[in-house]
Amino acid sequence: MSKARLLLGISLAALLVFSLFGESLVITRYAYYYDIFINIGINIILAVSLNLVNGYTGQFSLGHAGFMAAYAAASWSNHLDPFILNLLGGPQNGLATNIALLLSMSFGGLLAAIAGIAVGIPSLRLKGDYLAIVTLGFGEIIRTAILNTDFLGAARGLRVTGNYTNFFWTFGTAAVAIYVVLSMVNSTFGRGFLTVRDDEIAAEAMGINSTRYKVLAFVVGALFAGMAGALFGHFTLFLTPEGFNFFKSVDVVVMVILGGMGSTTGVIVAAILLTILPELLRALAHTDFIATSQTAIEAVLKIHLPPLQGLLENRLILYSVLLITMMLTRPQGLFGDLAGARRRVKSASHGHS
Repeated sequence: MSKARLLLGISLAALLVFSLFGESLVITRYAYYYDIFINIGINIILAVSLNLVNGYTGQFSLGHAGFMAAYAAASWSNHLDPFILNLLGGPQNGLATNIALLLSMSFGGLLAAIAGIAVGIPSLRLKGDYLAIVTLGFGEIIRTAILNTDFLGAARGLRVTGNYTNFFWTFGTAAVAIYVVLSMVNSTFGRGFLTVRDDEIAAEAMGINSTRYKVLAFVVGALFAGMAGALFGHFTLFLTPEGFNFFKSVDVVVMVILGGMGSTTGVIVAAILLTILPELLRALAHTDFIATSQTAIEAVLKIHLPPLQGLLENRLILYSVLLITMMLTRPQGLFGDLAGARRRVKSASHGHS
């Protein structure tokens, strides 16, 4: 057994033990922090899966929220869960609810993967800005279709049956996503992703089918996005089309760019930071320190500033500032150049020896 598989197995076993014996206590006493942790896990899945497309394969997708849209999994649960749960012993049976969630995640992921194929095959011959526009259009088509489909709740939203999402499935899926992505890109076959990213023309000249790699990256990324959407739906228990709009895709793209394109460690750290940071700023915005500081600054500078509380609560302004700062100071992201740095250190050590 490889070290990666052993680590994955240990992680899943630890998550299972925690879910069985400690999760109920955390939910009871620390519900707010539990909510943040679940959102961190979902965002890690989204960021790692998008990093396969944007970071490792060198594409630029702006439609990840469309693949995440949890309506397929929610519709499956709303219509089939009563039958499944009754067959397996009722909603009080923990095993039955976990099987119901697994089936819902599988269905949502499968439909998202099919959508990835449908979008990927005709559009992934495009590059750069053109591909971004196509994927952006796909996400808006999904949102608008949901908005005008009464079966899916249309503009009024859709209530989801079953609060099934738990710590094990959220972080277990995140661990599997990390394992799959790293195994793909670090395998002999997976080197094709990096080759396509670095120089697509040279890759084609060497006999590498770049379209095949692009579509595969898109499908795997969409699969995990669909599973993340199922977890999200069974946690919030209510879905609206605006929850999967362009700004949700931007959230995930910012995590990838901030962490470093092609750095799994980086996007995980960025997903954690960008999930926690808005909560910290929201808490900070409602302290007396902000109002007092703004009054003092205005008195000294003799100017009138916009409300700092509103600025701190608006994550899009925060993301814009972060992106501008990152592009000016470290364009490769927080961890984007670690591999290159390691190569330079090794070559330097060999040179000295």
